[in-house]
Amino acid sequence: MSTPPEGKHAEGYHYLDLGSGLDTVFLHGGGPGCTGWSDFGPVAGLFAAERRVLIPDILQYGRSDKVRITGPMWDFHAARTVALLDTLGVERADFVCNSWGGTIALNLAAKYPDRVRSLVVTGSMPVFYGPLAPLPENGHRGRSARDAYYGGEGPTREKMRRLIATLEWCHGDRLPEETVEMRYQQSLDPGERELAAMSDSPRGDWQDLTEELGRIQAPTLFIWGREDAFLTPDYPMMLARMVPDGNLHVMDHVSHHLQEEQPERYHAIVAAFLADAARRDAKGD
Repeated sequence: MSTPPEGKHAEGYHYLDLGSGLDTVFLHGGGPGCTGWSDFGPVAGLFAAERRVLIPDILQYGRSDKVRITGPMWDFHAARTVALLDTLGVERADFVCNSWGGTIALNLAAKYPDRVRSLVVTGSMPVFYGPLAPLPENGHRGRSARDAYYGGEGPTREKMRRLIATLEWCHGDRLPEETVEMRYQQSLDPGERELAAMSDSPRGDWQDLTEELGRIQAPTLFIWGREDAFLTPDYPMMLARMVPDGNLHVMDHVSHHLQEEQPERYHAIVAAFLADAARRDAKGD
């Protein structure tokens, strides 16, 4: 993965602004040490060749402000993301998202429908139940992994390597060392460690978005790894049925971070969906 380009700051966010064309916002996941670039750096240049690519670090992550959140967490993130779009002069955008970022975008699309042209969501958990069986670890696998990473002797490179290889990548033996190092160094950020050490949750109150999913007007693609360690593909099939214009693509031999493990394939599928959404939008379909 290449060195991230120089970023900018607005509304408490650190963000990257690449390329030109239709505004496309990339929202990353919530794992230890995640940033916009760690999650989407491998595909940023592919999308920026034909679009304006905006990649913020979500609040509490990367070089964005380490704010404490009170009240409903997804409402907070959606409102702050809209404030960032306002400041950047973005009236309407496509959203391409992983995990934590996808849940933010789904809520944003429900609450601020005029700001979203289309959605692409991978590995997100907007509702706390599955269609056939309870979710792995009752949906707490991500929080358990975070607690284990920051607990005990604290963050180490080996713990980061193991976390990514077992939970985010299907083929952990192919995990680039620079990805491990980038995530590990970011996880040592004093603000992130302080948030992780707090006994009360600084991340806000969890929200179930069952009602919100049915209100989403934007065409939505759930693109999922067949080997996702958090949520098996029956879960996004349920989500695709809950969203009025929901679609599902399951990619083989990938887990939770499709865009890192198979960047070219991911770009080809997502770019085709975004182009079709833009065509439909222009025609008023």
